[in-house]
Amino acid sequence: MHKWFYTKMALGNLGKNRKIILPYLIMSIGIITMFYIMHAIAINEGLASLPGADSIITILFFGTVVIGIFSAIFMFYTNSFLIKQRKKEIGLYNILGLEKKHIAKMLSIETFFIALVAMTFGLLGGMVLSKLMFMILLRLLGFDVTLKFAVSGVSILISVLLFGGIFLSTLLFNVGHIHLSRPIELLKGGNLGEREPKSKWIMALTGAMALGAGYYIALTVESPLEAIFIFFIAVVLVMIGTYLLFTTGSIVVLKMLRRNKNFYYKTKNFTSVSGMIYRMKQNAVGLANICILSTAVLVSLSTTVSLYMGMEDVLETRYPHEIGIMMPGGIPEDHEKVNEMVNQLVAEKNVELEHFNTVRTKGFPVVVSDNEFIVDLDKGFDFKMNFVQLVPLEDFNILENSNVELNEDEILIYTNLEALGLESIVLGGSEFQVKEELADSLLEPKSETALMMNIYVVVEDAETLHGIYNTIFGGDDQTLDYITSIDVIGTDEAELAFNNGIYGGVSGFDFDIRADSKMLSKDSFLSAYGGFLFLGIFLGTLFLMATVLIIYYKQISEGYDDKVRFDIMQKVGMGESEVKSTIKRQIVMVFFIPLIAAIVHISFAFNVIVKMLALFSFSNISLFMVCTAVTVLIFAIIYFIVYALTARAYYRIVQ
Repeated sequence: MHKWFYTKMALGNLGKNRKIILPYLIMSIGIITMFYIMHAIAINEGLASLPGADSIITILFFGTVVIGIFSAIFMFYTNSFLIKQRKKEIGLYNILGLEKKHIAKMLSIETFFIALVAMTFGLLGGMVLSKLMFMILLRLLGFDVTLKFAVSGVSILISVLLFGGIFLSTLLFNVGHIHLSRPIELLKGGNLGEREPKSKWIMALTGAMALGAGYYIALTVESPLEAIFIFFIAVVLVMIGTYLLFTTGSIVVLKMLRRNKNFYYKTKNFTSVSGMIYRMKQNAVGLANICILSTAVLVSLSTTVSLYMGMEDVLETRYPHEIGIMMPGGIPEDHEKVNEMVNQLVAEKNVELEHFNTVRTKGFPVVVSDNEFIVDLDKGFDFKMNFVQLVPLEDFNILENSNVELNEDEILIYTNLEALGLESIVLGGSEFQVKEELADSLLEPKSETALMMNIYVVVEDAETLHGIYNTIFGGDDQTLDYITSIDVIGTDEAELAFNNGIYGGVSGFDFDIRADSKMLSKDSFLSAYGGFLFLGIFLGTLFLMATVLIIYYKQISEGYDDKVRFDIMQKVGMGESEVKSTIKRQIVMVFFIPLIAAIVHISFAFNVIVKMLALFSFSNISLFMVCTAVTVLIFAIIYFIVYALTARAYYRIVQ
């Protein structure tokens, strides 16, 4: 046999199957391009000079890992479409005399050419676009860094090793599958499974229960800290429920409709329901994948866009004052040194104090049971824990510019979340009467999404505070935590110099003290949230590419299946217009069910996502709602356009 025989045959096969191979090739090029860009940016030396470089690099490396894992899973999945569509062709080669080792050789050459083209154009695309993507990232971060164009040899090597391994693995899978299949199975491969699917009630009910449990968890979670732990549990349950309901639940529902004689024995319903039963059996996994990927697109884009657009609100929530100075376990003498430093910097930097106040406090975690504040020193972290802050009345009156008076057994109470509604509390073995529960306070703004409930308990004086604390924890601790908040007025240059002066002054003290500055923290917030947006756009695009490709392959496979059905329905007496109408209605229902399900998923996930965003100090729920709605609308439009374009390929095959 001529030495170039298999090469020519492989190239001929690629040409004849271009309808299904070209989209796979384009997708592979896109994924390789994205992986190279993400990795090349992550290791770019220019990032090291940016504020908050560590957080950006961590985010980008996380994105690189996610893209790598997703690429392997998705390329295996799409490969299954390819091999399914080519079973008859391969079976025919086997029947005509090609041994399986010859078919394996042919498939190896095909895979080699696909991998060569994909990696060549993918890496070239990555090299060309990496600088553009880096500039877009810098624009999102708001930084101006000079970047020289450079080709990353490390990124090329890792990309070649990763995707070379993926292509090799898919080849081994295909060869193994062909080797284990008989020629007759290959010839009938496209038509296997045409028996009517059975109603699997147990699996359908399991799917409904899993989906319901996932929804319940998402709707009922209260603590942001708890949300981040149980979010993944909810995601797994929803994914299990989605797959089971698409694969078995849909069959159960359709068969129930078929048993309804008044509904079923009508021309449109008869053909639609019977056709949908077979469609859902063949397409359920693919449709579930489209649903999951669509949900991933909506979640990744809506959350990252919300974080980026709401960054100013996040800064306001995180930093209610321009500067905060925390001195845990401090003493009055050290506090005086801090005051002297601040006053000296005010004079030196030519700024004016707008707000300068210190609140002394002692804090500890408690669990609230009825009106008792329980402190369990042996108990570990609990999501139901709250945090009590004891505050002397003197400090409260100065902060609020008030003249409240308290007796020894009276307190004021205030929380950053919902009101407790208690008339008295038991703390440290003593009962205190709640003189007033404050609706608002300068101690801390109210928030619907705070990580933990902070309960401020204002007591008569510092002596009472120490008495409560030492009764609970033992000993004779006379230290207090000093929390100083500062706002100044001046030119931008003067305020920046003042902020830097605070940081420098604090670092010079020999006791425990730290400072936070809204102005100096803004760059690090830009780095983190800009990095999240960049990653969200990248992953959203990746998931969208995968969704588009699955939809395309579903249309192609539907077309080949319906070509036969189209002819049969005409032969039994249905008009061409009726056949087209029936098939079109089925196709529309099948391909838009995943979009509807994805919108339902993100609607139920709204609460848990809001709680998770609170971990980033994001509390603008209305902004997240708008971003989510806009993301859903744009995605639905893109989804419809993709469906319309791929439907053309379907109708060309059928007709």
